[in-house]
Amino acid sequence: MNKLIKVLSYTLCLALSGGVAAAEKPIVGLITKTDNNPFFVKMKEGAQKKADELGLELQTFAGQFDGDNQSQAQAIENLVVSGAKGILITPSDPAAIVPVVEMARSAGVLVIALDTPLDPASAADATFATDNFKAGELIGQWAKAKLGDKAGSAKIALLDLNANEISVDVARDQGFLKGFGIDLNNAQDIGDETDARIVGNEVTQGSVEGGRKAIETLLQKDTGINVVYTINEPAAIGAYEALAAFGKKDALIVSVDGGCEGVENVKSGVIGATSMQFPLRMAAMGVEAINTFIQTGKKPQNTEGLDFLNTGVELITDAPVSGIASKSSGDGLSLCW
Repeated sequence: MNKLIKVLSYTLCLALSGGVAAAEKPIVGLITKTDNNPFFVKMKEGAQKKADELGLELQTFAGQFDGDNQSQAQAIENLVVSGAKGILITPSDPAAIVPVVEMARSAGVLVIALDTPLDPASAADATFATDNFKAGELIGQWAKAKLGDKAGSAKIALLDLNANEISVDVARDQGFLKGFGIDLNNAQDIGDETDARIVGNEVTQGSVEGGRKAIETLLQKDTGINVVYTINEPAAIGAYEALAAFGKKDALIVSVDGGCEGVENVKSGVIGATSMQFPLRMAAMGVEAINTFIQTGKKPQNTEGLDFLNTGVELITDAPVSGIASKSSGDGLSLCW
């Protein structure tokens, strides 16, 4: 805490001496979990393009690995000392980063969480994110429509992220179930539904190997699995490989993300449908919001009915169904990350 106070005091001294005012362009910071994930690469691209358009200086930082809170905290301190007007951050540890975020905000810096809310979410000025419940709901609706009358006797495998049940994991899982027409029990909990169509839930860590092992486990419970929900596209690939090895190639596999590899797997038929996120748009909207704050002092507002600003989601499939808006894999390949 003493370190945070020193940083804040130093920043105030700079401001009084005119050091910050000497900057030619207002500074905006982007801090991502890592710098090698395609999602964050696309996010940086969107932020840079919008910053150039608006005449802002973008400074970018990233953790050395997913979960590297220390590097993210140091980046915030560096940006505050540099006189940044706003910071966009995808927090590696949504709770541990809060004290340094509060320090930045007390120095007058607008802080927007991207993709992942802080814990508590109110620790940031705003959160810009995908509506993950909607993302799950779209693929659930699609799967139900594709099965038609057979949806009532479906055998569903649910491949989640991990045992921690973070908000993104819960929202996608519960959204899928609602979209498929399955009654939710506690919408903040995974795996408490009693619908006989659910074969079971298994965690995957969001990896190909995790998806493969999860399906192998669930096939031991029921070999009739014909619908597979996956937390993300790597898990979907693993699920497909396990099903193919078992001789099952007709199961509907659905997922969320919209990475270019995932969209290619929609095109090839590995994944039936995926809900696409828009990291480029997310970051660009964040930079634009900071510019508005610089010009007017106005802070961004949440999307009506949500506790964050929704940056959009699109269903990508080459097997469209009536009543559910979607784009083809060809369209998706022009939008993917």
